[in-house]
Amino acid sequence: MSVRLAFLLLCCCLLAAADPLRVSTADRTNVASLPGLDGALPSCLETGYVTVDEDNGAELFYYFVESEGNPASDPVLLWINGGHRCSVLSALFFEIGPVQFVREPYDGGLPRLQYHPYTWTKVASILFVDSPVGAGFSFSRDPNGYDVGDVSSTLQLTKFVNKWFSEHPEFLANPFYVGGESYAGKLVPFLVQKISEDIEAGIKPAVNLKGYLVGNPSTGESIDYDTKVPYAHGVGIISDQLYETILEHCGREGYFNPKNAICSHALNRFSDVSRLKLILCFENYAPLQELSQLLLPHSLETCLSTVLLQCYTLFLV
Repeated sequence: MSVRLAFLLLCCCLLAAADPLRVSTADRTNVASLPGLDGALPSCLETGYVTVDEDNGAELFYYFVESEGNPASDPVLLWINGGHRCSVLSALFFEIGPVQFVREPYDGGLPRLQYHPYTWTKVASILFVDSPVGAGFSFSRDPNGYDVGDVSSTLQLTKFVNKWFSEHPEFLANPFYVGGESYAGKLVPFLVQKISEDIEAGIKPAVNLKGYLVGNPSTGESIDYDTKVPYAHGVGIISDQLYETILEHCGREGYFNPKNAICSHALNRFSDVSRLKLILCFENYAPLQELSQLLLPHSLETCLSTVLLQCYTLFLV
């Protein structure tokens, strides 16, 4: 609970500094320091808005963190979160960004931040985007602007990319990647496809698209859920006996709705064994040990969405 309260307080501080009613699409804000962080940020941080729906006045908010290496030539990674509709602040502060919370009991004051030694900004500039409209600080002046789905929000991201690079032409030659996690697994490939089609059609500006990556991605219910049992068996997480019991009494799909009592018992056993193996994996993997101890008292889903950034698949264009 203390981590959630600290995160909420910091969000309130950032919201006060980034009031969407006072920020126009032409404005960019260069941020040198953050509340709770001693000293300056390790690299340049720019925040701003890009209009993606003129009719409804909808704008996407972004954080652009330059690489700590050579921003002029290092890759640029556009990052969106899952959820659906989660703020990209979780990626910025809990996952791949340059700063993270100091893990300490919350005392009611401003949470402290510290440098993240494993930040991806050591080797790349990252463009964190609050998408779709309504996520994080992204907003719409007309309520109709919040009525977006997977296709429309991805098309808005395509517009965002075109507009952002038009205003930042110095990064057009840099290798460009698109990444996301969880629910974003449904959006990232489509976004890359649209960007690729724009490049082939000669639409300017043309980014130097190199590939995309997705972490613990959602792709579709059949693939995401019905393949868990055969996958767990294939990598040795569950026994032959449990696997055969599930196949006999549950079949090969529809595991959310057990067909009978034996099926229900077998699936409960499957969940218990999978959780135990996951915990043991975290406890024996040194870089994740501290994080696993912090998150495992909470839901398994929270742990998965935060920690499985180690399990990315990289697709080259």
